[in-house]
Amino acid sequence: MAINRQFIQIYLTIDNREKAEEIANSLVENRLAACVQISGPIQSIYHWAGEIEKATEWKCLIKTTKDLYQEVRNLIKSKHNYEIPEIFSQEIAEVDRDYENWLMEALK
Repeated sequence: MAINRQFIQIYLTIDNREKAEEIANSLVENRLAACVQISGPIQSIYHWAGEIEKATEWKCLIKTTKDLYQEVRNLIKSKHNYEIPEIFSQEIAEVDRDYENWLMEALK
């Protein structure tokens, strides 16, 4: 296992699968993400505008690098339909060497 803190996974939620796929395709086609995994539906319960809301959403896990975070965020925000989309990243502490090589080939 190689320690490489330049890789991150970005977590995103969105309210419909088609929009999730559109964002995922754009990220991969533009080489901003090596892979986007879409899962769901999931149920979210949260505070919004003074009320407790419930929503059916899909979650996306986006594999990319820290250097590309701002470009990924900008693309997501340009296509997302939420006023404030949930976008956050986590550093990947360890990456298998073969997977790391594939990530680097897949990204710009």
